[in-house]
Amino acid sequence: MNLETKIQNEIILAINQRGHRLWRTNAGKAFSKTGAVIKLMPQGFPDTVGFRKDDGKMIFIEVKTPTGKLSKSQKEFKTFIETQPVIY
Repeated sequence: MNLETKIQNEIILAINQRGHRLWRTNAGKAFSKTGAVIKLMPQGFPDTVGFRKDDGKMIFIEVKTPTGKLSKSQKEFKTFIETQPVIY
């Protein structure tokens, strides 16, 4: 398990232990055993998504290691989502 995945898992566990809900998301495409394309979340979508239990406000978290950098599509999502009434 790489460091980013470890951090994601720790964040998800900590938030869910507080009664909120957070799930891991995957972006891009995957392929089935038969080779069929499975479309996942759009490129740039954050690593986790969920909601705060108190008010139902959506939560999006993009996880990076200390040396990690946002991709172009992640920067574009960040620019958009920061204009919305959610937690990013």
